[in-house]
Amino acid sequence: MKFTAFGLSIPVCIIFAVSAPAQETKEAAVTTAAFEQLKSLAGKWEGKTQDDKPAGLTYEVVSHGTAVMEHLMPGRESDMVTIYTLEGDRIVVTHYCSAGNQPTMQTEPLRGALGKYDFSFVRVAGTKTPDEGHMVSLSLALSDKDHLTQVWTFDDHGKSVVETIHFTRKKIVRRLSQRSVPGIFAPRGRTSAWRTRS
Repeated sequence: MKFTAFGLSIPVCIIFAVSAPAQETKEAAVTTAAFEQLKSLAGKWEGKTQDDKPAGLTYEVVSHGTAVMEHLMPGRESDMVTIYTLEGDRIVVTHYCSAGNQPTMQTEPLRGALGKYDFSFVRVAGTKTPDEGHMVSLSLALSDKDHLTQVWTFDDHGKSVVETIHFTRKKIVRRLSQRSVPGIFAPRGRTSAWRTRS
C-alpha cells in the first residue's frame, strides 16, 4: 500500500501537537530596591567571629527570585540557615537556629537600597517557654559590595549575648587549563600556535 505525503501530514501534525509541552510563562517577582540589594549578596563570603574563629557564609537567590537563602557557618558551631523574603516594603527573615528554634524578625518599611537592614523580633517557634534562648535581632551592614557585617543578638532568660561577624566576599579564582595558557604546554615535537603567530 502506498502512502502519499499528503496522507502522512495529518497524523504527523497531530502527534506533534499532542507531544509538544505547554509553554509556561512566569511573571517577574515583585521586588524593591532594598530587596534587590539583598539579592546582590549572592555568592560565598568568608570572615571571622569575635573570638577570631573562621566563619563562612553563602547567599543564594531561590524560589524564582522571591527569597534569599543564607547559609551561615559560624566558627566551630553548627551550620544555620536564614530565609529572607519580601512582604510589602518590609523584609522578613526566618532563622533556623542551631538552638533548635525558628525566630522570625522583620525590618521597618524600607524606602531604598541604603545598605543597612535592621531586623527586630516578631515571634518564635520551637521553644518550650517564651524566655528560652533565641535570636531577637539581626543587623546587616554593607560598607561596599564586598564587605558585610552581621550583628546577631541572642536572648536567654533575659540575658543578651551579641555576636558580631565581619565578612569579605570570596573572590572567584579561575584555574587555567593547559590549553588556555599561550605559548606553553605544547605537545613534544610541535610548536604552539601562539608561538607561530607574528
